[in-house]
Amino acid sequence: MNKLLSLLILCFGASVAQAQVVVPNYEFRAVWVATVENIDWPSSKTLSVAQQKAEFISMLDMHQRNGMNAIVMQVRPAGDAFYPSKLEPWSEYLTGKQGLGPDPNYDPLEFMINETHKRGMEFHAWMNPYRAVFNILRSSVAPNHLSKTNPELFLTYGTTKYFNPSLPEVRAHMGRVVKDLVSRYDIDAIHMDDYFYPYPIEGKEFPDQKDFLKYGNGMSKDDWRRSNCDSIILLIHNIVRSTNPHVKFGISPFGVWRNKSKDPMGSDTKAGPTNYDVLYADILLWLQKGWIDYVVPQLYWERGHKLVDYDIILDWWNKNAYGKHLYIGHGIYRAGSNPAWKDPNEIPNQINRLRAYPTTQGSVYFSSKTFEKNPYGWNDSLRNNYYRYPALVPPMPWIDNSIPTQPLIEKQPNNMVKLVYKGEKKIKGFGIVTLTLNTDVTFALSQLVQVIVADNMAVVDLNKIPDTKDKRVFVVAIDRNNNVSPMTEIKTRP
Repeated sequence: MNKLLSLLILCFGASVAQAQVVVPNYEFRAVWVATVENIDWPSSKTLSVAQQKAEFISMLDMHQRNGMNAIVMQVRPAGDAFYPSKLEPWSEYLTGKQGLGPDPNYDPLEFMINETHKRGMEFHAWMNPYRAVFNILRSSVAPNHLSKTNPELFLTYGTTKYFNPSLPEVRAHMGRVVKDLVSRYDIDAIHMDDYFYPYPIEGKEFPDQKDFLKYGNGMSKDDWRRSNCDSIILLIHNIVRSTNPHVKFGISPFGVWRNKSKDPMGSDTKAGPTNYDVLYADILLWLQKGWIDYVVPQLYWERGHKLVDYDIILDWWNKNAYGKHLYIGHGIYRAGSNPAWKDPNEIPNQINRLRAYPTTQGSVYFSSKTFEKNPYGWNDSLRNNYYRYPALVPPMPWIDNSIPTQPLIEKQPNNMVKLVYKGEKKIKGFGIVTLTLNTDVTFALSQLVQVIVADNMAVVDLNKIPDTKDKRVFVVAIDRNNNVSPMTEIKTRP
C-alpha cells in the first residue's frame, strides 16, 4: 500500500471518529488475547521473562488507550497452563517446551492479573475445555501431560488430540482445573470459546462410537453428545459459584445456534456448522438454565453477508439471551479480507448496530495482534469516538445487587480533593462523572469521564478531570461487580 493511500485511509478513519456518538457508562469492551501458537502473547516461544513482561505491559497499555475495560486471556490452550499447576504442565507457548517453566521463575498469570487490575480492567481467564494436544505431529508434549499418563482419557481426530467429552473422569479433571484457578487467583471470570466437539473433518467421524454404546443410555448420538457438553457446563457453573461466587462464567460460541431451516427457533441464516447440530453446544439451554452469566457469539461476518448477515444474527441473539449478558464478538482480524472488510465503516457500523439494542451490553474483538496494525484507523475511531470515555463492565444483579456506601470528599489545597470510602463492602475504585446543569442527579444521566483504581482513598486534581466545562462534577464508589454508590458532588460548575 503506498503512502498516499495509507494517509487517505487514516484521514477517512479520523473523519469517521469526528461524528461524535453517545458513550454509555456501562459497556463491556474486551479483546481476546490468544496464546495458542503464539498468536498474540507471547509473540514468540523464545522471549526472555523480561521481554514477556514488557510485551504484555505494552499490549495492555495499547488496549487501555483504546478504551478497553477487560481482556480475555487464554491461560489453558491445550491441557497445559500459563501458571504453576500441579494438575497440568507449563505451556510450550511460554518457553518453547511443554513442562519447562520460565527462568527466572515467575507466575505469569499472577503478573498478568495484577497488571490488568492496575489499569482498572477485568481479567477473564480463557480456557479450552477439550483440546489436549494442538498438533500431534509437532506439538511439544511433556511426560507428565495427562495424555501421556492417562492416554485412555483421550481421542485423536485429525491432527489434534482431545479430552474425551463422554468420560466422567474428564469432567472431574476439568472441574479440578477450574477450582484450582478460581481458588488461587483473583480472576474476574472463567471463559470458554467455541471448541466443544470439534469442527468436522470431511469424511471422518469423531471416534466415540464405543463410548456411545457404553454411556448412551438410550439417547440418540446427537442428544448424548449434547448432554456431555451440558454436564461439563453445569459442573463448572456449580464449582465457580461454590468456590468464589463473585467470579463470572461466560461462553463464546460459534455465531449461529441453529439455522431456521432446521428449527423454527433458529436464525434466518445458512451457516454450515452450527452450535447445536455440529459442535453439540446447546447455548440456549445454558442461558435458560442460568448456567452461564454471559454469552459472546462470534459474529465474524460482515453486514450484508449472503449466508449470515451481521444485522440478522445480531437481532436473533438479542431475542435469545434470556436475561443474561450478551456481548458481541467482532472479527477485526478480517480487516482487508474482502470488499466489506476494506470499508473503514464496518467496525463502527457494527458498534452502532449493537448499541441500538438495550439487550446487548458490549463487544469483544478477535484478536489483540490486529490492533497493533491499526487497520483503517479503527484504534483512532475507538479512542476518539466510540470509546472516548471510560465505561464500567455492566453489573450482574444475580451475582450481587447491593450497592456500596456513598463516598466522602475532603477539600485539599491547590484545587485537590481527597476521595474517601468508609463502607464495609470492598470497592475497586472511584468513578468521576459529570452532569450538565439542571440535570437530575442520577448516575444514569451522568457521563463517566474517569475511573480511579483505589482501595478506599484517592486524591484527584480537579484541574485534570476531563470534560468539566459548565458541568457539575460528582464521584461514585465502584464495587467488584461494578455496582455504583450514590453520587457525591465534588464541585459545582458555574
